[in-house]
Amino acid sequence: MKKSIYDIAVIGAGIIGLATAMQLTNKFPSLKIVVLDKENVTAEHQTGHNSGVIHAGIYYKPGSAKASFCYTGNKELRQFCDENDVPYKMCGKLVIAVNEHEIPMLEELHKRGTANGVEGLQIIGKDELSEKEPNAAGLKAIWSPNTGIIDYKKVTESYAGLFKKNGGDLILNSKVKSLNRENKNIVLETENKTIKSKHIINCAGLHADQIARLMGHDAGIRIVPFRGEYYSISKARGKLINGLIYPVPDPAMPFLGVHFTTRIDGTVEAGPNAVLAFAREGYSKFSFNLPDAFNTLAFPGFWKMSAKHWKTGLAEQYRSINKNSFLKSLQYLVPDIKMSDLTEPGSGVRAQAVDKAGNLLQDFSIIEANSAIHVLSAPSPGATSSLTIGKHIVELARKNFEL
Repeated sequence: MKKSIYDIAVIGAGIIGLATAMQLTNKFPSLKIVVLDKENVTAEHQTGHNSGVIHAGIYYKPGSAKASFCYTGNKELRQFCDENDVPYKMCGKLVIAVNEHEIPMLEELHKRGTANGVEGLQIIGKDELSEKEPNAAGLKAIWSPNTGIIDYKKVTESYAGLFKKNGGDLILNSKVKSLNRENKNIVLETENKTIKSKHIINCAGLHADQIARLMGHDAGIRIVPFRGEYYSISKARGKLINGLIYPVPDPAMPFLGVHFTTRIDGTVEAGPNAVLAFAREGYSKFSFNLPDAFNTLAFPGFWKMSAKHWKTGLAEQYRSINKNSFLKSLQYLVPDIKMSDLTEPGSGVRAQAVDKAGNLLQDFSIIEANSAIHVLSAPSPGATSSLTIGKHIVELARKNFEL
């Protein structure tokens, strides 16, 4: 039975929202908790379209939330999966320096990962690289044995099942249209029902900044959607790849570059790139949503970001429309890949938070305001870190909601 007034309403049934809700019901079993989502299934957007990698924590600035949450989240996620029969595989990952000028960046990345406490990191030479990935180019590589693969939709479904078992309500097909205060409660008007809650936790992902503004809170951050496009590698040619092969990333950008990912089902994907999308759910090159596009283009931070990164942006757009350019990025890592190997194009959309100064937020952003907690930025490694982020939000709720 749905409750008349909830203690906490969580908006968003992705991996962060359901990890948070599950842990709220674990810690506070007497509270009435509801999770709302506009879709008819859980994990429909970022959670269901990511690359399915359990990250080890190599890339992130030491001392950042991403660094600490990923390190802990990796361990907590694996323990959860072991206890709840969610399949995963620790296949390891290679980050490859193909030429001499990338070696100093590779070594710096190794230092960063070591500073973050990542176990087992090694810099390996060409011979050992060839043993692990015989078809990969490269002079040196970082080997990360604590990187794995998983299906995050299955993880989210497991969170949802435990949340409901604990007495939580999951209400789908319920897009939040407005949030208004009524005495000590917040009234959530959806397309088909009205719900009251004492507190809100906003885990709306691609729409998180919009939900925050519905509550009268503007943190000076906008979600700018970036579409990541990828291809599946044909089954016969997927045997060229044993595991996960990544390039040395651009340290100025939050994207990891086009790479090869072996999925938990054994298929291999190549990508993604990162191109500006003109719809928050713009999975097609031709997707366009006027309010979403206006929201992006009217934000001064977008133009400042564009001025800083226009060369990279143009290169990504070119790679999006020119399959040969995409192929060359892949051949940089695995020279034997051919155009005929690239099949079944797909995409995901990343909710990239941008501030007024045009900075791409490089860390998680979780803020409290007006009886609410807003998760304004939780990109990769958000899925890996989902349990740790959820625990952090639960602790914020305990303090700020006086639970």
